[in-house]
Amino acid sequence: MWTQARISELLQRQRRFFRSGKTLEPDWRLEQLRRLKQAVLARQRDMEEALAADLGRAPLEAYFCDVGSVVMEINETIKGLKRWARPEIHFSGLTCFPSTVTRVYKMPYGVSLIISPFNFPFYLSLAVLAAAIAGGNTAVIKASSKSARCTEVLKRLVADCFRDDYVALVDGGHEIADLLLEQRFDKIFYTGSPKVGSHVMELAARHLTPVTLELGGENGNWAIVRKDADLRDAARKIVFFKLLNAGQICINVNQAAVAEEVAEPFLAAVREELRRQIGEDPLRNPEYPSLITENAWERCAAEVEQYRSRVLIGGAGEKESRKFAPTVIWPVQPEEPIVRHELFAPILPVVPFQDAEVDALLETISEREHGLALYLFTRDMHWAKRVMSTQQYGGGCVNEVCLHMMVKGVPFGGVGHSGMGAYHGEWGFREFTHPSTVLFGKTRFNLSLREHPYSGPGAGLKRKLLRIFER
Repeated sequence: MWTQARISELLQRQRRFFRSGKTLEPDWRLEQLRRLKQAVLARQRDMEEALAADLGRAPLEAYFCDVGSVVMEINETIKGLKRWARPEIHFSGLTCFPSTVTRVYKMPYGVSLIISPFNFPFYLSLAVLAAAIAGGNTAVIKASSKSARCTEVLKRLVADCFRDDYVALVDGGHEIADLLLEQRFDKIFYTGSPKVGSHVMELAARHLTPVTLELGGENGNWAIVRKDADLRDAARKIVFFKLLNAGQICINVNQAAVAEEVAEPFLAAVREELRRQIGEDPLRNPEYPSLITENAWERCAAEVEQYRSRVLIGGAGEKESRKFAPTVIWPVQPEEPIVRHELFAPILPVVPFQDAEVDALLETISEREHGLALYLFTRDMHWAKRVMSTQQYGGGCVNEVCLHMMVKGVPFGGVGHSGMGAYHGEWGFREFTHPSTVLFGKTRFNLSLREHPYSGPGAGLKRKLLRIFER
């Protein structure tokens, strides 16, 4: 059982290990990343079985979303680490003459805390850990108590792979997370809900600890389907995403706004895609995931019950297996409660709008808290580019869903209520390092422009030179 004293002792040992300087060498960090990769590959079956037990995930979905994604993230980090960690060299400028060389060192923060969620328990723990290792930090991972089987696998993996004064996994519920947050860490990375994110920030502020937040967004993520969209393609992709992990994904489509002119064929395409992808009876399909807990199932069922008269597709669940059929609710107005909070369930409210009034819909969306993702389906690339370059959101896709987070070399993160900071690849390395600027001074030929006296003989020349140099 974790106690405040035990956690404090763990952090003291990690801080001593960090101060030994062992983590500063890029070659040593690369060795740890390779060890982590091999540990993931060796435990692939254990991870897939744990995901099946906790979330009902099929092996292919488990590999695509958790195992393979972790390996891809580690591979990108291994490939780029030495280049990312190399100090930058800058010309200091004439103002600093004769001290012409300035270096920017990428320094680790120190002891980091990674608080990971249940929905992608391996990826959202180990991909973040890869960034922490790449940056030269030690790490404490607080894994979710909801995905208990996955946490057990993670616990064994971390213990077999690393000394706990370098990387340690802490299990337990919210009370253990609060015990950790009472301690002074040098960096905190939290993935979860905006409500808990504000709590994490509040406790981190006591120690002025820098925080990265990856949140789902208070109002959920919108997909907008214009009348000129390829409706079958849009339906196929939105259905795929809503089925994935039973909708328990922070970047999932929370609600779809569909042009009234094409709503009927779009909904027919959704019905057909559900039948094609998951069958007539999703609750009997062993590949269809379950909700994480009984409480999550009950929240989903209660949400659907409030809109029972407008359930167009689905609406049934099985409490024993924690499965709830993918459910389409139509029509839903933009001001209704169901589209004003994150659902995190296999529910798809569909909001009708007049295609000519799409800008009014965008105005409604922009007035709310910023989502983690935005998805547009249209053939009008001019409009799509204008929207994507003017709205505020974490990231997104045009005529696609979710795949923006799979692209190497680009950042992933939210804004406002959907988070702060960004990671993946080099962006994760940056998130776990502080750029320290160091000017290397000279002891000869120093100019006296900055020194007293500021008046008298020579003052005019000083002013003229400063005007030239400080441009």
